[in-house]
Amino acid sequence: MTETLTKARPPARTAGRLTVATGTALYLGAVLGTGVIALPALAAAVAGPASLLAWLGLVILSMPLAATFAALGARHPDAGGVSTYVRKAFGPRAATVVGWCFYFAVPAGAPTAALFAGAYVAQALGGGRSTVAVTAATLLAAVTAANAFGVKLSGRLQLVLAGLLVSLLATAVIASLPHAQWANLRPFAPHGWTAIVPAALLLVWSFAGWEAITHLAADFRRPARDLPRAATVAVVLVGALYLAVAGATVLVLGPAAGSTEAPLAQLLDHGIGGPAHLIAAVAALLLTFGTMNAYVAGAAKLGAALGRDGGLPGWLARGSGAGEVPRRSLGLVAGLSALVLAVVLAAGTGPKPLVMLATGNFILVYVLGAAAALRLLPRRSRAHWYARFSLVAVVGLLATAGWYLLWPLLLAAGALLFLRLRPADLGEPE
Repeated sequence: MTETLTKARPPARTAGRLTVATGTALYLGAVLGTGVIALPALAAAVAGPASLLAWLGLVILSMPLAATFAALGARHPDAGGVSTYVRKAFGPRAATVVGWCFYFAVPAGAPTAALFAGAYVAQALGGGRSTVAVTAATLLAAVTAANAFGVKLSGRLQLVLAGLLVSLLATAVIASLPHAQWANLRPFAPHGWTAIVPAALLLVWSFAGWEAITHLAADFRRPARDLPRAATVAVVLVGALYLAVAGATVLVLGPAAGSTEAPLAQLLDHGIGGPAHLIAAVAALLLTFGTMNAYVAGAAKLGAALGRDGGLPGWLARGSGAGEVPRRSLGLVAGLSALVLAVVLAAGTGPKPLVMLATGNFILVYVLGAAAALRLLPRRSRAHWYARFSLVAVVGLLATAGWYLLWPLLLAAGALLFLRLRPADLGEPE
């Protein structure tokens, strides 16, 4: 995959500092997310052992999607990411719409991820909702602080976190394997084969994130070479880790897999015993920090790029260049995330509605991004075929989003209204 994506443009140095290693770590943080904490059990509850087919199918589908966005980032490295690609393909209005969908999805997704981690910490240490709230707020503050010092620091931090995360997940799987039983695969589809479809839809959240790192493409030393390589390594690692954890959950926990809220803690308990819940809480914190770090870094850069291009107020534009820190945009993302967290904690609604709202935004981002790839990538290239396949797949996901599409549609209307009221000329498609 790497050779195909890089041959169209020779490697070129930029002012960026990200390498293949730090780029891979950022990808791992963005894509692994909180899905590996709870979704293996939730999918097993829906489809039983047949949920493993849903995992496998989404791993396969993620390959062309990751390749599509890596190809776009390699050819058009810019802080605008998907917004830049859509601008080049369809013009400034479509670019502003997709930019708003991504930018304003992060203040919903970041506190949601923080709440998931807080629940794990509360399970290990006690304290109930107070522990959840304190943990979530601390995570938001820590991620904001890390990104305030620039993507170089957050990238290095992400590299350390990724190494610890991979080691911890591997330990949970390997240590629990002696307790695996092939008999737990029977019956393989206790809820019928059609249950694989809703299980797959549930798992879509686990595979969002391939678009997030494109906003940092210009911060790579050699975007045309390093970004596709990082995406390739990340696809392999993410697929292997998801399948390993999901497989161990089914084989080790058996019928109980669908009833546990903390499958990773259960695997550790079977494998090493002792303070399994405490170790699982540490894993949840690492996963969540990695996810939030990658998305907040990407969103902060996107906000600066939108301010530069006229899609948001111009005072956000500072920090859009390679190697620069978009502190104003970062502050806005952090402030909105804190506000959403406070509202959710006060209302007691839980994180699920926010997850679905953010997912609706990301699906629309994928649709517009894949459509832009068809216009920007060289025809008859392998990357162009990846884009075709990706567009068909994400349009299928769009049909399943239901009323949660109302939120991205409202954002689209807001973006178009902003452009109408703003007198500046935004230009035409390139």
